[in-house]
Amino acid sequence: MKHTTDLIARIFIAIMFYYEAFDSFLLFSQTKETMTKYGITWKQDFLLTSVIVFLILGATLVLIGYYSNIGAILLLAYLIPSTLIFYSFWDVPKDVMRIQLINFMKNLAIIGGLLLLVVNKPGKYSIKRLFYVMRLPG
Repeated sequence: MKHTTDLIARIFIAIMFYYEAFDSFLLFSQTKETMTKYGITWKQDFLLTSVIVFLILGATLVLIGYYSNIGAILLLAYLIPSTLIFYSFWDVPKDVMRIQLINFMKNLAIIGGLLLLVVNKPGKYSIKRLFYVMRLPG
């Protein structure tokens, strides 16, 4: 049951970050406008393209369970700063503070899940395990 749960958790985590990458790619110019609104004006094309690559690479590594800890670190490198920038509940008017705080807390939970993935192995159902069982280099 543990290994199946590990796989399902990795799938859910990957889906969320794939969606984020897909959304950022499709709405590239709107995402840049949002970045400007939050004061991120330095090399927006570079930053946004890097984020999309981090999201896709990190989600893929998490999904397949091959160096999933590195994939989780890539996703954390995106999620921690974006959470602090975009969900700064302490810096918004009272009427939107609750929504910002809820989103902030949800991201904290996702960060916790990624940290668990960093310190634990991906489980039995992973490409890394398949390489080990088949005695392939990896």
